[in-house]
Amino acid sequence: MQFIHIQHVTKAYANHLALDKVSLSVPKQTIYGLLGPNGAGKTSLIRIINQITAPDSGEVFIDGEKLQPKHIAHIGYLPEERGLYKKMKVGEQAIYLAQLKGVDKKIAEKRLKLWFERFEITGWWNRKVEELSKGMQQKIQFVVTVIHEPKLLIFDEPFSGFDPINVNILKEEILRLREEGATIIFSTHNMSSVEELCDNIALIDNGIKILEGSVKEIKQQYRTNTFEVHLTGVSGGFEGPLPNGFQLITKTMLSPDEISASIRCEQHVKANDLLEFLMPYGQIVSYKEVLPSMHDIFIQQIESQKNKN
Repeated sequence: MQFIHIQHVTKAYANHLALDKVSLSVPKQTIYGLLGPNGAGKTSLIRIINQITAPDSGEVFIDGEKLQPKHIAHIGYLPEERGLYKKMKVGEQAIYLAQLKGVDKKIAEKRLKLWFERFEITGWWNRKVEELSKGMQQKIQFVVTVIHEPKLLIFDEPFSGFDPINVNILKEEILRLREEGATIIFSTHNMSSVEELCDNIALIDNGIKILEGSVKEIKQQYRTNTFEVHLTGVSGGFEGPLPNGFQLITKTMLSPDEISASIRCEQHVKANDLLEFLMPYGQIVSYKEVLPSMHDIFIQQIESQKNKN
């Protein structure tokens, strides 16, 4: 079931076409990666979903309904550029921002205390925001983004400025929010985070959608039939050219009789054919297909789009 459906959305600013008839479908209760280089149109699309701006043409639907002002109450948006009131106390400000999102003061305080305990920042409740580090402030901003328990969460580069430990904490919370029913749009340039978190992705470049689908299916779609093998009891390694259908990409001698290699097979070659080829060389310790990373697919698709233009 689709929670967000974007249909032929176009948006232009002066002489710049930010979005060109973009259509996307975000499945319910998934983490959806919105990817693309700087200036691709991601922020323009996010702003339209948040009703900060309106499309010049096209439509957006949320949970089967055409986007309306009432849907703002069901969205939590954490923009890349964000800030807090520096002179206010942390707890006071968090309650104020929660009330702006329609949360009763007593309920807000109860929820905030739980979040502060989870993030181990309870001791900062009565401190001024200006006393907090950038990372601490970002934790507060994350909390006030989700405090009204919205159905749709939009995170734009949520890990920016965080150390690895806090990145992991945030990732765990994002996954937990999905498990509790939220649909999440996740915009980032960090492809390793996409691999870890996203169920589906869309890749936008120059205002045009050039790729969309599940991460698993896309990785299969762009597979190169490359296998990583590890053998022991090898005498001399792979010497000379390989038979037709096999291409040696890399070879590493781990010891005089142990080898690790990457071999690309032509499309007609079956996995059993590769195993049959390897067996005379030694004992096969491990054997696995190497699927392309989202980083590699991202670069490949953006370069391909440039060549088209």
